[in-house]
Amino acid sequence: MESAMSIELAQPISEWQLIQASAAGDERAFEQLYQHYSRRVYSLCLRLLGNPADAEDVTQEVFLQVHRKLKTFRGDAAFTTWLYRLTVNAALMHLRKSIVRHEQAEEDEQIKIFTDQAARERPNRLLDRLALERAIQALPPGYRTVFILHDIEGYEHEEIAHMLGISVGTTKSQLHKARMRLRQILTASPASRQERKDNDHR
Repeated sequence: MESAMSIELAQPISEWQLIQASAAGDERAFEQLYQHYSRRVYSLCLRLLGNPADAEDVTQEVFLQVHRKLKTFRGDAAFTTWLYRLTVNAALMHLRKSIVRHEQAEEDEQIKIFTDQAARERPNRLLDRLALERAIQALPPGYRTVFILHDIEGYEHEEIAHMLGISVGTTKSQLHKARMRLRQILTASPASRQERKDNDHR
Protein backbone atom coordinates (compact mmCIF):
# COMPACT_ATOMS: atom_id res chain seq x y z
CA MET A 1 0.00 0.00 0.00
CA GLU A 2 1.41 3.41 -0.91
CA SER A 3 2.32 6.01 1.70
CA ALA A 4 -0.35 8.56 2.58
CA MET A 5 2.10 11.18 1.35
CA SER A 6 2.33 9.54 -2.05
CA ILE A 7 1.04 11.80 -4.80
CA GLU A 8 -0.46 10.88 -8.10
CA LEU A 9 2.18 12.51 -10.28
CA ALA A 10 0.06 12.39 -13.41
CA GLN A 11 -1.84 15.36 -12.00
CA PRO A 12 -0.26 18.82 -11.67
CA ILE A 13 1.02 19.48 -8.14
CA SER A 14 2.82 22.35 -6.48
CA GLU A 15 6.56 22.40 -5.88
CA TRP A 16 5.97 22.31 -2.14
CA GLN A 17 3.78 19.19 -2.45
CA LEU A 18 6.48 17.57 -4.55
CA ILE A 19 9.14 18.39 -1.95
CA GLN A 20 6.98 17.08 0.89
CA ALA A 21 6.23 13.85 -0.96
CA SER A 22 9.91 13.37 -1.80
CA ALA A 23 10.93 14.00 1.81
CA ALA A 24 8.37 11.41 2.91
CA GLY A 25 10.04 8.78 0.76
CA ASP A 26 7.99 8.92 -2.43
CA GLU A 27 10.60 7.94 -5.04
CA ARG A 28 8.37 8.93 -7.95
CA ALA A 29 8.12 12.44 -6.52
CA PHE A 30 11.87 12.59 -6.03
CA GLU A 31 12.43 11.44 -9.61
CA GLN A 32 10.20 14.28 -10.82
CA LEU A 33 12.10 16.72 -8.62
CA TYR A 34 15.35 15.44 -10.12
CA GLN A 35 14.04 15.75 -13.67
CA HIS A 36 12.91 19.31 -13.01
CA TYR A 37 16.13 20.60 -11.44
CA SER A 38 18.99 18.38 -12.60
CA ARG A 39 19.69 20.33 -15.78
CA ARG A 40 19.92 23.59 -13.84
CA VAL A 41 22.21 22.04 -11.24
CA TYR A 42 24.41 20.52 -13.95
CA SER A 43 24.60 23.87 -15.76
CA LEU A 44 25.73 25.64 -12.58
CA CYS A 45 28.28 22.89 -11.85
CA LEU A 46 29.64 23.14 -15.38
CA ARG A 47 30.09 26.88 -15.07
CA LEU A 48 31.79 26.52 -11.71
CA LEU A 49 34.02 23.58 -12.62
CA GLY A 50 34.53 24.00 -16.36
CA ASN A 51 34.62 20.25 -16.96
CA PRO A 52 31.62 18.16 -18.10
CA ALA A 53 32.75 14.98 -16.35
CA ASP A 54 33.33 16.79 -13.06
CA ALA A 55 30.03 18.63 -13.44
CA GLU A 56 28.19 15.33 -13.94
CA ASP A 57 29.87 13.79 -10.88
CA VAL A 58 29.07 16.76 -8.67
CA THR A 59 25.48 16.90 -9.95
CA GLN A 60 24.99 13.29 -8.87
CA GLU A 61 26.58 14.07 -5.49
CA VAL A 62 24.27 17.05 -5.03
CA PHE A 63 21.15 14.97 -5.57
CA LEU A 64 22.42 12.29 -3.22
CA GLN A 65 22.69 15.06 -0.63
CA VAL A 66 19.24 16.33 -1.54
CA HIS A 67 17.84 12.84 -1.02
CA ARG A 68 19.46 12.64 2.42
CA LYS A 69 18.77 16.20 3.57
CA LEU A 70 15.39 17.03 2.05
CA LYS A 71 13.63 16.46 5.37
CA THR A 72 15.62 19.38 6.79
CA PHE A 73 14.22 21.82 4.22
CA ARG A 74 11.60 23.94 6.01
CA GLY A 75 10.72 26.41 3.29
CA ASP A 76 12.28 29.41 5.06
CA ALA A 77 13.97 30.28 1.76
CA ALA A 78 13.16 29.35 -1.83
CA PHE A 79 13.90 25.73 -2.66
CA THR A 80 16.21 26.83 -5.48
CA THR A 81 18.25 28.89 -2.98
CA TRP A 82 18.62 25.85 -0.73
CA LEU A 83 19.45 23.62 -3.69
CA TYR A 84 21.98 26.06 -5.13
CA ARG A 85 23.68 26.37 -1.78
CA LEU A 86 24.17 22.60 -1.73
CA THR A 87 25.42 22.78 -5.31
CA VAL A 88 27.91 25.58 -4.71
CA ASN A 89 29.24 23.90 -1.57
CA ALA A 90 29.67 20.57 -3.38
CA ALA A 91 31.40 22.25 -6.33
CA LEU A 92 33.75 24.23 -4.09
CA MET A 93 34.58 21.10 -2.12
CA HIS A 94 35.42 19.37 -5.39
CA LEU A 95 37.64 22.28 -6.39
CA ARG A 96 39.44 22.23 -3.05
CA LYS A 97 40.16 18.53 -3.44
CA SER A 98 41.49 18.89 -6.97
CA ILE A 99 43.47 22.12 -6.63
CA VAL A 100 47.24 21.94 -7.24
CA ARG A 101 49.98 23.69 -5.28
CA HIS A 102 50.93 26.19 -7.92
CA GLU A 103 47.49 27.77 -8.31
CA GLN A 104 48.77 31.11 -9.51
CA ALA A 105 50.96 29.53 -12.16
CA GLU A 106 48.03 27.45 -13.34
CA GLU A 107 45.79 30.51 -13.43
CA ASP A 108 48.36 32.36 -15.54
CA GLU A 109 48.51 29.39 -17.89
CA GLN A 110 44.71 29.38 -18.20
CA ILE A 111 44.80 33.06 -19.17
CA LYS A 112 47.53 32.38 -21.71
CA ILE A 113 45.53 29.50 -23.19
CA PHE A 114 42.45 31.71 -23.38
CA THR A 115 44.22 34.59 -25.12
CA ASP A 116 46.14 32.33 -27.52
CA GLN A 117 43.06 30.31 -28.51
CA ALA A 118 40.88 33.41 -28.80
CA ALA A 119 43.47 34.89 -31.13
CA ARG A 120 43.50 31.82 -33.33
CA GLU A 121 39.74 31.31 -33.38
CA ARG A 122 38.09 34.74 -33.44
CA PRO A 123 40.59 37.57 -33.09
CA ASN A 124 38.03 40.25 -33.81
CA ARG A 125 35.31 38.98 -31.42
CA LEU A 126 36.78 38.94 -27.91
CA LEU A 127 33.39 39.30 -26.27
CA ASP A 128 31.73 36.28 -27.84
CA ARG A 129 30.32 33.52 -25.68
CA LEU A 130 33.31 31.21 -25.98
CA ALA A 131 35.75 33.94 -24.99
CA LEU A 132 33.66 34.92 -21.97
CA GLU A 133 33.32 31.30 -20.82
CA ARG A 134 37.09 30.86 -20.96
CA ALA A 135 37.65 34.12 -19.14
CA ILE A 136 35.24 33.07 -16.39
CA GLN A 137 37.10 29.78 -15.97
CA ALA A 138 40.34 31.76 -15.52
CA LEU A 139 38.91 33.47 -12.42
CA PRO A 140 39.85 32.23 -8.93
CA PRO A 141 37.09 29.96 -7.54
CA GLY A 142 35.69 32.52 -5.08
CA TYR A 143 35.40 35.27 -7.67
CA ARG A 144 33.98 32.86 -10.24
CA THR A 145 31.28 31.57 -7.89
CA VAL A 146 29.99 35.01 -6.93
CA PHE A 147 30.15 36.28 -10.53
CA ILE A 148 28.17 33.30 -11.84
CA LEU A 149 25.53 33.46 -9.11
CA HIS A 150 25.05 37.24 -9.45
CA ASP A 151 25.64 38.15 -13.08
CA ILE A 152 24.57 34.91 -14.76
CA GLU A 153 22.07 33.25 -12.43
CA GLY A 154 20.60 36.57 -11.26
CA TYR A 155 20.77 36.16 -7.48
CA GLU A 156 20.94 39.19 -5.20
CA HIS A 157 23.90 39.75 -2.89
CA GLU A 158 21.84 38.87 0.18
CA GLU A 159 20.89 35.51 -1.35
CA ILE A 160 24.47 34.77 -2.39
CA ALA A 161 25.74 35.65 1.07
CA HIS A 162 23.22 33.21 2.54
CA MET A 163 24.21 30.45 0.10
CA LEU A 164 27.93 30.82 0.70
CA GLY A 165 27.88 31.68 4.39
CA ILE A 166 29.72 34.98 3.89
CA SER A 167 28.86 38.65 4.37
CA VAL A 168 27.10 40.81 1.80
CA GLY A 169 30.16 43.06 1.80
CA THR A 170 32.35 40.12 0.82
CA THR A 171 30.08 39.13 -2.07
CA LYS A 172 30.13 42.70 -3.38
CA SER A 173 33.90 42.88 -3.08
CA GLN A 174 34.40 39.55 -4.83
CA LEU A 175 32.00 40.53 -7.62
CA HIS A 176 33.85 43.80 -8.17
CA LYS A 177 37.20 42.00 -8.28
CA ALA A 178 35.79 39.35 -10.61
CA ARG A 179 34.54 41.98 -13.05
CA MET A 180 37.87 43.81 -12.92
CA ARG A 181 39.76 40.58 -13.61
CA LEU A 182 37.44 39.68 -16.49
CA ARG A 183 37.91 43.13 -17.96
CA GLN A 184 41.68 42.67 -17.80
CA ILE A 185 41.46 39.31 -19.54
CA LEU A 186 38.96 40.36 -22.18
CA THR A 187 40.70 43.62 -23.02
CA ALA A 188 44.07 41.94 -23.49
CA SER A 189 45.15 42.17 -27.09
CA PRO A 190 45.41 38.63 -28.48
CA ALA A 191 44.83 39.90 -32.01
CA SER A 192 47.89 42.11 -31.77
CA ARG A 193 49.91 39.23 -30.33
CA GLN A 194 48.83 36.98 -33.17
CA GLU A 195 49.68 39.66 -35.71
CA ARG A 196 53.17 40.04 -34.27
CA LYS A 197 53.57 36.27 -34.25
CA ASP A 198 52.49 36.08 -37.91
CA ASN A 199 54.96 38.81 -38.82
CA ASP A 200 57.77 36.90 -37.14
CA HIS A 201 57.10 33.91 -39.39
CA ARG A 202 57.12 35.91 -42.61
